[in-house]
Amino acid sequence: MPITEHQQELLSRHGANYTNGLTTSEASSRRNSSTNGGLNKVQKPINCPSWVCCLLPCINHIPSMKQFRYVQPDDAEVLRDGRWIRYDAASLVLGDIVRLAEGDVVPADCVVISLGMEHVDASSIVGDDEEDVGNATSAVANNGIIESLTELTVDSHYITGETKPKHIPCRANQTVQPALLYYGSRVLEGACIALVTGCGERTILAKLIKEGRWPPKGDLSGEVEEIGRMNIDESTNDDYDSSGIALVQRY
Repeated sequence: MPITEHQQELLSRHGANYTNGLTTSEASSRRNSSTNGGLNKVQKPINCPSWVCCLLPCINHIPSMKQFRYVQPDDAEVLRDGRWIRYDAASLVLGDIVRLAEGDVVPADCVVISLGMEHVDASSIVGDDEEDVGNATSAVANNGIIESLTELTVDSHYITGETKPKHIPCRANQTVQPALLYYGSRVLEGACIALVTGCGERTILAKLIKEGRWPPKGDLSGEVEEIGRMNIDESTNDDYDSSGIALVQRY
């Protein structure tokens, strides 16, 4: 399974390394950045001091607070210094490479780079004009070798209000459809390696909470998708690129 030109360009613009991840020093520097730094944490819908919650425990039983706890990630499998390790999700930074599997809560806003638990051949880069494979469990012949195609299924209902899970299949050329995953979504089936493009208060969830539109009262998936693409462009322009090219508009 190769990666696409757009995925390779997105990795480059985020200063990301698909096969080795960021170094500890690079991650620390980005966490301390004045523009996109800070911990990967989202403020609660009702943000009050802990002592208030102790005196008024009913606050924790308000529906929005209960739902907020449900979408919080505990940890994340991240590629640092060439090794996969488990970190507190709050430690993630823009440009991190994370690995997601069935049952995981998505720990940040991300873009899927490849399906499966293992890296694909990043030296093999193809275009983005192939159609999706209709059946994710089918197989294709590649130089006489049969390879099983995989599919990623992610539930974003508690973030965007969409009623059906998102299915991210392989394409006919074995690349993966460029897809946005949102902080707090859940992986129902499959696995992937993804690029972190939004952390903490720059995630979709944080923006919806600030605007008083979370929990969602309807399907916001279309609007959220557009906001997500704009966020990716803003993050790359702010810290890693000054070209102003709207890469994500081509997805």
